[in-house]
Amino acid sequence: MSDAVLGQFTQAKQEEIKAGGRKLKVGIIGTGWIAESHIQSYKRQPDVEVVAAADLIPGKAEAFMERYSVEGVRYYPDHLAMLEAEALDAVSVCTYNRTHAVCTIDALQRGVNVLLEKPMCVTTEEAVEICRAEKASGKVLSIGFQPRFDVNMQMIKKIVQSGELGQIYYIQTGGGRRRGIPNSTFIEQKTAGIGALGDIGCYSLDVVLNAIGYPKPLTVSGYISAFFGPNPLYNNPADAARFNVDDFAAAFVRLEGGIILDFRIAWAMHMDTPGDTLIFGTKGGLRIPSTDCWNGSVGGPMTIYHDVAGERVETTVPVLKNDASKGGLFDQKIRSFLDAILQGGESPVSAGEILYNQAIIDGILQSSQVGREIEIVIPEI
Repeated sequence: MSDAVLGQFTQAKQEEIKAGGRKLKVGIIGTGWIAESHIQSYKRQPDVEVVAAADLIPGKAEAFMERYSVEGVRYYPDHLAMLEAEALDAVSVCTYNRTHAVCTIDALQRGVNVLLEKPMCVTTEEAVEICRAEKASGKVLSIGFQPRFDVNMQMIKKIVQSGELGQIYYIQTGGGRRRGIPNSTFIEQKTAGIGALGDIGCYSLDVVLNAIGYPKPLTVSGYISAFFGPNPLYNNPADAARFNVDDFAAAFVRLEGGIILDFRIAWAMHMDTPGDTLIFGTKGGLRIPSTDCWNGSVGGPMTIYHDVAGERVETTVPVLKNDASKGGLFDQKIRSFLDAILQGGESPVSAGEILYNQAIIDGILQSSQVGREIEIVIPEI
């Protein structure tokens, strides 16, 4: 069947939903912690009906929906059973990292739009397969980076794209917590695959990569460690015993366009911050204050360092307030995904961009394992 014919069916379905007032039928894959934010947001959307949920743990999905007073939901023991039985418009993939790829690909292959929680997945190869499935399906795939909707994050991109800083040549970014090690499925290889690097590191990378237009990563020299997570002095003994992912990562990344990216992230450290985010340009520099714990915004007023009439000047960029009428950042993430489905628009957070984010994360892990700089190779989609 040609792309043109498939497009007619897609458009017809969109018109049916808009003209007939039919609600988008949504399923939830995985009913753990992050799914709580999804269900609360979906309940606030007037054109959504959550009709199905899948979870590997018997009874977990039922208890989850009961807790949030969602009725009329059908339950399934895994995502495939749900996808085969239901005629869904969209799913939220809220599983642990190791299953992000398979759940997303299976949904796309069955013609279902997907909102995939971050990190995108674990490896570059998985990210490539997700992007290929998206391309073949013609459906909307958006990755769960709600900080993109913060007006301060958008201001960072506006400043860079305006040319105010000139040509960007060096970036320092990262963040972290003095103490902030999660538990549950976040801290084991078999479920998470990656630790702080994927959990909050993906956000820090996206802030700056999105601002500079997501240039292709070329090489990386990476380092990871885990001195806090496995230590019962800094983690509860039960979690320390099973902790086997990274709690700190750092890297030196070369990007297309001659840009150097200096990155560090931590779940725990003997420091209040690994540093502010700094963007160096040939006409000016931007300092973005760090936060105590990654919260999707900036840690205070930003500063532009530049010259005016031959004099060195600092310009303060005040912290902006988000428009409360649009809801919180998570609601905006959900709404943008739904609108892309209804309007046939572009993905709000493109998998093609986040592929580069994932390739850097995977490259840091691989470089750390071999103890040297490596080339980042990204196959064609």
